[in-house]
Amino acid sequence: MTTIERPVPPLNVDERTTLEGWLDFHRTTLAMKCEGLDDEQGAVASVPPSGFTLTGLVQHMAEVERNWFRRVFAGEEAPPLYDPQADPNGPDGGFELAEGATLRDALATWRAEIARTRELCAGRALTDTGRFMGQDVNLRWTYVHMIEEYARHNGHADLLRERIDGATGV
Repeated sequence: MTTIERPVPPLNVDERTTLEGWLDFHRTTLAMKCEGLDDEQGAVASVPPSGFTLTGLVQHMAEVERNWFRRVFAGEEAPPLYDPQADPNGPDGGFELAEGATLRDALATWRAEIARTRELCAGRALTDTGRFMGQDVNLRWTYVHMIEEYARHNGHADLLRERIDGATGV
């Protein structure tokens, strides 16, 4: 039984509210896919030989939030969370589970990154830019990319959750 309320993106509002509404919708969808699972269930792999797990997916999305909003948009020096040796300008990691990794901790870290994202974006224009691969990238593009990133990975999360306990449809 789901206790998380997922906000329906507003149907007739300005562009920024639309983008932020869809991003929050997809963030909430990921949280709903993890709801009620324990750490052991969060570490269940999708299909052998893959090690893809919900915990790893949540860790990955924390890295993605950190990369696009902190490093790219705000220009912060924010080292990778889950692989300190990884290239901070390389692909977003986080999928692998370190010994002792828990779904609870991954969710807390992910939520902290989302909170930081909201702080960094508050009061900024959709046309404000950060730097990516030597080029300007605006907040609008970043929001659209993040919506796409979450939508794609929520499909993975749906399949993982169904494998764990049969829950579908959120």
